[in-house]
Amino acid sequence: MTTFSLKPSIGALLLASGLGFGLIPSLAIAKNSSLDSGQAVFEVLASEIALQRGEAGLAYTTYLELARQLDDPRLAQRAMEIAITAGAPDLALQAAQTWDNLAGPKQTRPKEVLVTLLVLNQRWSEAVKPAISLLNQQTPSQQQNTLLQIQSLLAKAANESEALRAFYEIVSTLKPEPKDPGLLYTYAMSAEKSGRIDVMEKTLREILRKNPNDVNSLNALGYSLADRNQKLPEAFRLISKAHQLSPKDGFILDSLGWVNFRMGKNALALEQLQQAFSMKPEADIAAHIGEVLWVMNRPIEAEDIWRKGQQLDANNPTLKETLKRLKPDWSVADTTLKGSWDGRFAVKVIGLTEGKNQGGSGGFTLTQDALTDVLEIRNPVGGSIAKITIKPGEAILERDGQLTTAIDADTLIQNTLGLPLPARGLSDWLRGQTRPGSNASVERNPKGQVSKITQDGWTLNYFWNNAQRLEKLTMTRSSNIGSIDIRLVFDTPNE
Repeated sequence: MTTFSLKPSIGALLLASGLGFGLIPSLAIAKNSSLDSGQAVFEVLASEIALQRGEAGLAYTTYLELARQLDDPRLAQRAMEIAITAGAPDLALQAAQTWDNLAGPKQTRPKEVLVTLLVLNQRWSEAVKPAISLLNQQTPSQQQNTLLQIQSLLAKAANESEALRAFYEIVSTLKPEPKDPGLLYTYAMSAEKSGRIDVMEKTLREILRKNPNDVNSLNALGYSLADRNQKLPEAFRLISKAHQLSPKDGFILDSLGWVNFRMGKNALALEQLQQAFSMKPEADIAAHIGEVLWVMNRPIEAEDIWRKGQQLDANNPTLKETLKRLKPDWSVADTTLKGSWDGRFAVKVIGLTEGKNQGGSGGFTLTQDALTDVLEIRNPVGGSIAKITIKPGEAILERDGQLTTAIDADTLIQNTLGLPLPARGLSDWLRGQTRPGSNASVERNPKGQVSKITQDGWTLNYFWNNAQRLEKLTMTRSSNIGSIDIRLVFDTPNE
């Protein structure tokens, strides 16, 4: 097994990544000739006064509109700083994009901040193009610093696979490749996630040529060979050497057990894998133990360890791939998903103080067609409240003939309707599956049905009828506004 080793404020994360900046003095920007008009100076001053009064939204909007009218990048930068201070990452990103556009292609500072904000907003694929543009303007030492900063943010990625694929796209454009061993190792892991096993193997062998005792590279190369069932004697030598250098590493012991399994030594493999799991209880290792037990004709024990693996991380790629092959009734089908659910909901919010308690109820219909979900929300007497169309990276809310667009469906519904409904990926949850892209825990009842999912701060409890259809679903979570309790009762579940 190989490893890849906004709850803090967004400003703090920018500083931690090395891309912090000082705020523009409020009046210094007025010295630019494009701001010589009395009206422009007045609007700048009015914005700063509004900001001091706590009206950050007004100040942000004024600065951003002025920046676009006057083609002044510093005004867009000021808007971005206001949004960061106010804890509004989406607005900060919008202003940063304007700042970069107005500053021109030769300015690197806006690109540095833009890339960081895109990454912090979990928009890794969109960060690729500006990151490459930035690197093309930098010296080799500057490039290395930028890549190290991006590398440090990989640990904050909600979807590690997506982040690593973006990292590979960025680094693979550089000629020559980075020289830092840590960057090269991450590049190798990102190449694997991108399907470039040849690049991964070449990079790891280059690291080992310079440092034959690099434990991570020994283990990663050996595990990759064993997992693909290739060059098993070499894989065994590499992993054995890594184990000798780091005998208490549970991940390396997992790799040793896996290569022994590939070589037909099932009893020894099981012993080593179980020891690795006791040292490091991870879903990957649970998947390996289950497969060995399955091959040894011990299916009940295999299912038991797979249950433990799903409780640890149901979205783990190794576990999902294993279940798809050996226990397909527990895994997600590859076919294009379509479905429809109709029912009633009740929302109860127990506020941090008694006066903050809230509640509401109504009806809903959710339809899914491949990657598009449409959620219609009705009041208790059947009148339409809103229709939300949810696509990857975009949510559109239609209400009273007006359209509102946002990146995240949950935030859109909360801000527009005041309802803390988890719309993003709801169709996955209603199928008894986890949302892709973030860690999740799954528990199953004795029949193998999903009884509980914990993901994205929500705890979901499932109630199935005798026809094995979802009858009721409760969703609870704690938030900064209090405890949220949502109950869904289905009239027509997934017809």
